[in-house]
Amino acid sequence: MDNNKDIIQNDTQNGITVYPVDDNATNDVYTEQSVPHQVKGWNWGAFMYHIFWGIGNNSYLPLLCFIPIFNIIWIFVCGAKGNEWAWKKGDYKDVETFIAVQKTWNRAGIAQFIFLVISLILYFLFLFILMIIVASMY
Repeated sequence: MDNNKDIIQNDTQNGITVYPVDDNATNDVYTEQSVPHQVKGWNWGAFMYHIFWGIGNNSYLPLLCFIPIFNIIWIFVCGAKGNEWAWKKGDYKDVETFIAVQKTWNRAGIAQFIFLVISLILYFLFLFILMIIVASMY
């Protein structure tokens, strides 16, 4: 156990906190700054619900989406980096819990994206049909 204390002290001096685990434990040890590879990836919830997702996951970088023009690029950054931000800011006990929570956000984000695409297609289809009807009157 003294060895673990030395590890904690050395890493704390570097600005990283390491949580020691029992040598017999099968869980991985993650530092505050490391992100497991299972967590990395696209997050539809962070992409479509960027502001709400950010507040819900204690990650306030998505609030930069309030900046006009910049938000067009930033929503893609939120989708790409969202899982990493949520992992670093959340206090999840393991990767499986994190994935279960984010799976709900992902489902909602995908549903919203599909709804948005269908709505845009119907909108432009309506405009196109309306243009044809108006053009045929003259």
